[in-house]
Amino acid sequence: MEENTNILRRKRHPEAMIDDKDRKLLGLLSEDSSVSYVELGKQIHLSAPAVHERVKRLKADGVIERNTVKLNGSKIGRPFLAFIHVSLTGLGGRDRYATLAEHRDVEEIHSVAGDSCLLLKVRCQDASSLEELLAQIRKPGDVTSTRSHVVLSSYLERGPQANLEWS
Repeated sequence: MEENTNILRRKRHPEAMIDDKDRKLLGLLSEDSSVSYVELGKQIHLSAPAVHERVKRLKADGVIERNTVKLNGSKIGRPFLAFIHVSLTGLGGRDRYATLAEHRDVEEIHSVAGDSCLLLKVRCQDASSLEELLAQIRKPGDVTSTRSHVVLSSYLERGPQANLEWS
């Protein structure tokens, strides 16, 4: 009997062992991942090879998922930020909406609890681009409603923080 390997599965990483130096290193890397191991080592009082080994381990443990750059939406022609709540009939339609990840304006897709099923973070060129995207979202037919929240200004945008202490 053949096993069906086409099923979408979410990878779950067991919690990694992270010490204070790892947290400080992760904090520095989340601010600027282009900093050299030598400079990172100076800041956390380790040698460059020791920093390299820690980064390698953190990647292997799934703590660091990837290195990337943060783009300025306004400067690349996508200044229009919005969040879209999508309500569906039943739960079966959620996997179908994973294909929205291929749309260039979709930044995040989350399955959520509450009065909607999905939450999308999108960054478009303008209101008409958002309207076109909403038409695509509604196309499959199992969407009961969408609610869009257009962002007027952003005060903070960041990912998870490695340091759990409040400053």
